[in-house]
Amino acid sequence: MAVETTATASVAPVTESTRAGTLSSRVLTASTGLRIVLAPVIMALILIGDRDRTSTAARVAAVLFAAAALSDFVDGRLARRWALASPLGAFLDTTADKLLVACTLFALVGVGRAAAWVAAIIVSRELVVLGLRSAVAIAGTVVEASLWGKLKTSVQFLAILLAILRPGHRAAGLYPDEWLMIAAAVLSVASGADYFRRFSGALSGRELG
Repeated sequence: MAVETTATASVAPVTESTRAGTLSSRVLTASTGLRIVLAPVIMALILIGDRDRTSTAARVAAVLFAAAALSDFVDGRLARRWALASPLGAFLDTTADKLLVACTLFALVGVGRAAAWVAAIIVSRELVVLGLRSAVAIAGTVVEASLWGKLKTSVQFLAILLAILRPGHRAAGLYPDEWLMIAAAVLSVASGADYFRRFSGALSGRELG
């Protein structure tokens, strides 16, 4: 009987806060997984719609992309509110975002609604920063998004959404989404340089400061 009592006492009780934390973590993980699943779906819908931006496939792609972009914004706020930020969580979240952006941009280039050079700059920056985040995550450090990075993400998401639907008319020879794509490319370079300035110490084994 004494053995049973000791064994029972050694088991930590499952509290309401523990259950809430587990549920919150599952919600964020499911949202991240949803963005990963939606990336190829959005890509396929854009390619199916081809150059007809008013097609049902293009409109569905726009709705799904907007939902995925919104979930990214909400996830970040909830992770901070619930104090669930971790190197692994940040890595998976940013990987999902970069996959979503890359797949959508490739599709837009394929249907002639995004310039290949702009897509190359944006995707290359995303891959380089992803590698940097991986190196920093190994050291157990979470790379917090900078102001440049947040601004880049907002402009990038808006540019892609507008490129899927391409509303409006040309201004100075380019559509509004094309101007925003150029701005996103410039911000991609600026934010990428800022990340390296802040965290390049992880690549050489120096302490991050």
